Amino acid sequence: MSAQEEATDVSEEIREPEVAIDELSRYERVKLARHQMRPFTLDYVDYLFSDFVELHGDRSFRDDPAIVAGWAGFRGRSLMVIGHQKGRDMKENVRRNFGSAHPEGYRKAERLMRMAEKFGKPVVTFVDTQGAYPGIGAEERGQAEAIARNLFVMSGLRTPIVSCVIGEGGSGGALGIAVADRVLMMENAIYSVISPEGCAAILWRSRDEAERAAEALKLTASDLMGFGIVDELIPEPGGGAHVSPESAAEELGEALARVLDELCAMDIEELVRARHEKYYAMGRWEEVQG
Repeated sequence: MSAQEEATDVSEEIREPEVAIDELSRYERVKLARHQMRPFTLDYVDYLFSDFVELHGDRSFRDDPAIVAGWAGFRGRSLMVIGHQKGRDMKENVRRNFGSAHPEGYRKAERLMRMAEKFGKPVVTFVDTQGAYPGIGAEERGQAEAIARNLFVMSGLRTPIVSCVIGEGGSGGALGIAVADRVLMMENAIYSVISPEGCAAILWRSRDEAERAAEALKLTASDLMGFGIVDELIPEPGGGAHVSPESAAEELGEALARVLDELCAMDIEELVRARHEKYYAMGRWEEVQG
């Protein structure tokens, strides 16, 4: 069964509001992160932003509907919104490629991030993808280079960047729009170098071991907060964000407003220096002789 099929195969016991979210296993949170009714990027755009003007194309090959982007207003502030976008039904999912972007999607994101930098406006990204599309055409057009270019550009972009992991944060496809000054993560979102199914297929030669892999990957918001990978966990309504999207958006909006106020008040040199230090610190370790 594919990850897309599993996204629609969410058990009833984790869809109802009365479920104790704290008791969910890591793999149950994976299923919640993939829930087909979970708010996507454009849902949060509708709930949180005003006057959204979508912009298209990478000025090289085509527009990629798996990544949506454009100018928007947020509580009196103009900013650039960029995010992965999935579909609610099969037709829309095919058009959006299930939220798995081609290189032109990442190049569109880079183009618009540079535009935001030019006009001195913050960038807000929404991460929700199983990963970048690994097809032959995408590889031929430079998928790896496009993602690597985004990592380079975002690391030095001279404007505030906030990234929100709202569903699945899968591998380099997620990281391609997630190098940020602050990374916010919804309570039932996931963020990992590989999916539990992919990990299980590699380590145990069976996707049936996905639950075991999810435990080993430590891919939940609380896990990643503990590792210092993300900066803030955003609470979700009981049962998950899809139970009350408005409430989930309100929680995210409050955090976003607070973080943007903080970042926009910083000197730009200090902001970029702090961003570099944030990522340099990840994965540091020391040998201690006992």
